[in-house]
Amino acid sequence: MILEKEISFILALDALKNVNRRNFNLDNSRRENTAEHSWQIVVLAQILLPYAKDQTKINLLRVIKMLSIHDVVEIEAGDTFIFDETAMMGKYERELAAAKKTFGILDEPLSSEFLNLWIEFEEEATTDAIFACAVDRIMPFILNVYGDGTSWTEAGIKPEQVENIVGKAVKRASEEMGEAFEILLKKAIDQGKLKM
Repeated sequence: MILEKEISFILALDALKNVNRRNFNLDNSRRENTAEHSWQIVVLAQILLPYAKDQTKINLLRVIKMLSIHDVVEIEAGDTFIFDETAMMGKYERELAAAKKTFGILDEPLSSEFLNLWIEFEEEATTDAIFACAVDRIMPFILNVYGDGTSWTEAGIKPEQVENIVGKAVKRASEEMGEAFEILLKKAIDQGKLKM
């Protein structure tokens, strides 16, 4: 059938709606799912582009593609909490295998294009990937700061952890985003959402 693999792939992505993340929705009523996260960061990238350090060098369409597919691996590998050092061991290998399997549903050249975009995002070596990574990291941070911070408090997350994992990525991409990060980090500390 024509479009059979494309339809199979998009139907496989429906499973992202069932992958719960550690982060909570803003109203703290439930944990967000990966599909919701992916949609929100795609929108956020468009909003934050004017603040990127190398804005003129960033290909927004490539960034959007990266952000829309980089968490597809969670269908097979699950969501790994970025502050869980034990769970982070072997994460890249698990997710690479999941990426190859899931993107392998598609024919070439799209299968390789998606896999290469996923690898580029993970390596954080290009201007596009640096910006995409910053957007991906700052969204859960914003939800924790403006929400109840439950995913942080239940795991006993410390300010240094947030600075090292989120702050560094954000500051590489944008001075303004870095300044906003520092202000919001202080707010989270003052409100007791991070363990001192």
